[in-house]
Amino acid sequence: MSASKPAYAIADKQVIAQSPDVRVTLMTFDPGQEIPWHTHSNITDTSFCLKGEVEVSLRTPSETVRLSPGQWKEVTIERAHRVRCLGPGQCQVLLVQGEGEYDFMPA
Repeated sequence: MSASKPAYAIADKQVIAQSPDVRVTLMTFDPGQEIPWHTHSNITDTSFCLKGEVEVSLRTPSETVRLSPGQWKEVTIERAHRVRCLGPGQCQVLLVQGEGEYDFMPA
């Protein structure tokens, strides 16, 4: 995915830590904003809800998980998923990705 053309837009995204094999990102979403359906071929996503209500939807098999502050969900390599803010206010997610080289493939 090109760095000059983001795959999605959310309220704020800050990389907290990054190495060749691991990336930690703090993401803030406005109500209704989402990271659209995608997969990763090399990394596992672990989403930790810090604020608000977050929905993680997955395919194959179909699964929907609602996260409140303090809850988390791990998404394994090559499993299609999306993450969205359920509102009514903003939500924050700490995303830990690794181990492996980052990629983002729309699904």
